[in-house]
Amino acid sequence: MRTLLIAAVLAVALPGCDIIQQQMGIEDPAAKAAKADAEGRAVGGACRQSGRAIEDCYAIYSWVPKASTYEGWRDMDAYMRENKLETVEPQLPPVSPPGAKRRVAADAPVAGKKPAEKQ
Repeated sequence: MRTLLIAAVLAVALPGCDIIQQQMGIEDPAAKAAKADAEGRAVGGACRQSGRAIEDCYAIYSWVPKASTYEGWRDMDAYMRENKLETVEPQLPPVSPPGAKRRVAADAPVAGKKPAEKQ
């Protein structure tokens, strides 16, 4: 009877640990590494599809792991060669690294202000 009670308490309490960790912002190291690997592969594949050299990709996306970026780039390169796909030119500038402040273009309209008229 006592073991049944202990097993019931553990069955109820242990799933709560994950919920508490999520609420506190504590991330499992294995899940964090898997997420970084998946992001690196996605970034590498996108770099290759847009025609960027792997060195440029490393420089632009310096916060992404290089090994997984290379794997994604290499996989996309093989896929594109196999299926005879052309590169897709990027329409937007590269993103800023996490935590970097955004720069506003000089001619970009600012919220609440009218754009200056050109003469």
